[in-house]
Amino acid sequence: MNDSLKQILEQLKNGNISVEEAYETLRTYDCIGYATLDIHREKRKGFPEIIFGEGKTKEHILGIFERLMKFHKKVLATRINKEKADYLMRNLQNRYPLEYFHYHNNARTFYWIAKEYVEIKKQGYIAVVSAGTSDFAVAEEAAVTAEFLGCEVKRIYDVGVAGIHRLLDKISVIEQAHVAVVVAGMEGALASVVSGLVSKPVIAVPTSVGYGANFQGLSALLTMLNSCASGVSVVNIDNGFGAGYYAATILSVIEQSIEKAMKREEGRNESSLS
Repeated sequence: MNDSLKQILEQLKNGNISVEEAYETLRTYDCIGYATLDIHREKRKGFPEIIFGEGKTKEHILGIFERLMKFHKKVLATRINKEKADYLMRNLQNRYPLEYFHYHNNARTFYWIAKEYVEIKKQGYIAVVSAGTSDFAVAEEAAVTAEFLGCEVKRIYDVGVAGIHRLLDKISVIEQAHVAVVVAGMEGALASVVSGLVSKPVIAVPTSVGYGANFQGLSALLTMLNSCASGVSVVNIDNGFGAGYYAATILSVIEQSIEKAMKREEGRNESSLS
């Protein structure tokens, strides 16, 4: 961040950009009345602001989405139902006919990727593991979010503890991942089992799937919070987005650490040659 700031100030000093251009590059938020957009988030955190669509009108989502397109090469909105998705698709495709918009019905995600954007996938992959087919929508929200954020995802679905042999057949795929997202309802035991079998961090996602005593996911949440297996972190009920984002952050940190180590090694090699 400091290097890019210095470059902008140098360009301004040398007359290569105007004061207005420097201001547009350096400002941290954009106010459109009903929303104040954090356009600096991508520089600060590595990922741009993502729209939470639930509770917002389709008109507000459209306005926010279109405004974020001016500052980023890709934009994601979560918790978008079919009605809102159709409205977004209809209006945005009329205005940006050559651009790429996609609605994922199961994950309830709507995203745009600029035509010229070239994705460089992060090293390694995320394993998204679900206990049952009823957890599919939440698992897909996690998977699609992580993919949107530049990660490879391997899906392992319907391997709950009621038939644990299904999980054991896939355990090597989970072990080779950098991080596992484990999605489960009912009693939510799958996260503890997975964490007890693999050496990688596990992000547990309780779902509101289950019979009456499940209390809309509360029983799964409490099971995951009380896990006796080490290395389990827990997001909120049905929060597939939070789990996918967290997993992508872990991969991003690993990648940054590898890059720093390589630079240090290059520096040592150059010093030894001189």
